[in-house]
Amino acid sequence: MLKVIGCFSDSHDFWLVGLAAVMCALAAITCVELLRHAGKASPRMRAIWLGVAAVAGGSGIWATHFIAMLAFEPGLPSAYHVGLTSLSLVYAIALTGLGLTIALARAIPFAATLGGAILGLGIAAMHYTGMAAFEIAGHIVWDPALVVASLILGGVLGSVALPVALVGESLRGRVTGALLLLLAICSHHFIAMGAVTIVPDPSVLISESAIPARWLAVGIALASFAILFLASAALALDIRDRRHVALERDRLHSLANAAVEGLVVCRGDLIVSANDSFGKLVGLAATELAGSALSRFLPEAATRLALIEPSDQLIDAELTRADDGTIPVELIMRPVTYGNQPHYAVAVRDLRARRRAEGQIEFLAHHDALTGLANRASFNRKRCLGPLFRLA
Repeated sequence: MLKVIGCFSDSHDFWLVGLAAVMCALAAITCVELLRHAGKASPRMRAIWLGVAAVAGGSGIWATHFIAMLAFEPGLPSAYHVGLTSLSLVYAIALTGLGLTIALARAIPFAATLGGAILGLGIAAMHYTGMAAFEIAGHIVWDPALVVASLILGGVLGSVALPVALVGESLRGRVTGALLLLLAICSHHFIAMGAVTIVPDPSVLISESAIPARWLAVGIALASFAILFLASAALALDIRDRRHVALERDRLHSLANAAVEGLVVCRGDLIVSANDSFGKLVGLAATELAGSALSRFLPEAATRLALIEPSDQLIDAELTRADDGTIPVELIMRPVTYGNQPHYAVAVRDLRARRRAEGQIEFLAHHDALTGLANRASFNRKRCLGPLFRLA
């Protein structure tokens, strides 16, 4: 530990260390926010947002490392190999993307923990590849114990950061996750730098194609700030669009709730949304219906098959309530676009009042309204039907 503290206090430019810390904080926050946003997106948009998160987060982590490396002042001529420096950026983006993708994979047990561990090890791969690109007039000697400690600490903090960041919607969880990711990046870097001992050797020459150390600082900072700014701007625009869509959806839902008939929007057999009238018909709150199977309430196979094809034909069916009672209903289906995807809307009309009215009309047609006794129409009907029954 004293070796790490000594390396930090004696061999680093604190202004550049501060710049690296700011870059690291921006990278961690952007990475966490884009990851959470990708988790809420559709499958196709999720892949796009994970790509944006990989580029923004990976380049930010890479920039943090090289700005901190530029802050390292060993007192000897130094430069960076172009090919290995570029390869370290590729590792940072690719492994960051892999870790974030796995973190959102619902089919993998402890996906967020595993994804965070891969992200932490990706930080290590980027760091040690970047160190391999570091050319100096001397030899680098590594302390194996500190190298192992840097790998373990980066992996452990990374494996904790993503699960914390993805739990719930609270600001505290997101900030804590970003802070843990920041600690994973910074702790790994400075412990790994503490593992370095440089033995001067004037016979070691720096290649002419290597990039001088100071030339990298401004370019890395500006490029990384631009990437993070664009990623944050894109995220802000998408969040604004989502809020607009949510407001429109709430407005449409309010209009649907004003309808007397039950309305339900489905994708396949899955209920996506339902209004309050449909909820009253089935005996459940409308908010509880999302994710339920439509066949739970309309179990007749013929009815479900009839709903597959768009038609203006009214369909009589029995609606099964949550208490296992049944209601005679009339259905009609229309194809709709909901959330930019094809769905179908089903209007459900309660026929109980109509059936009661029809029964009452039928009774009044064959009975006296005052006495309730059978009238002439009923007598004639029975007289006509009598011979038929005798012949049978």
